[in-house]
Amino acid sequence: MNISDWLDEKESENVDVSKIVLPGNMAYDEDPDETIYFKEMNPCGLFCQENHPFSTVERFGHWYCSRGQDKKAGIHSSDMKWRLFTKDKNIALQTAKERIE
Repeated sequence: MNISDWLDEKESENVDVSKIVLPGNMAYDEDPDETIYFKEMNPCGLFCQENHPFSTVERFGHWYCSRGQDKKAGIHSSDMKWRLFTKDKNIALQTAKERIE
């Protein structure tokens, strides 16, 4: 089962899928159909391997996954991670941009 079908199934069961955690195997086994937006705050440079705040929007079928780490968390932090699943592309993009700016 792919991510889009799984989210549809959960939605039909009246589960709030907006902040649902994907099963581990599903999250790693399926690549997004499209990456619509990506921005990272990395003042350290290209070779820094530490955590940096980022936002991304990926499309899985007719679902959009907006996820990232808030800019407020700071450089090299692993706190303040977030995610949002929605069928509305504009909401996904708006959320991703607001969290990184």
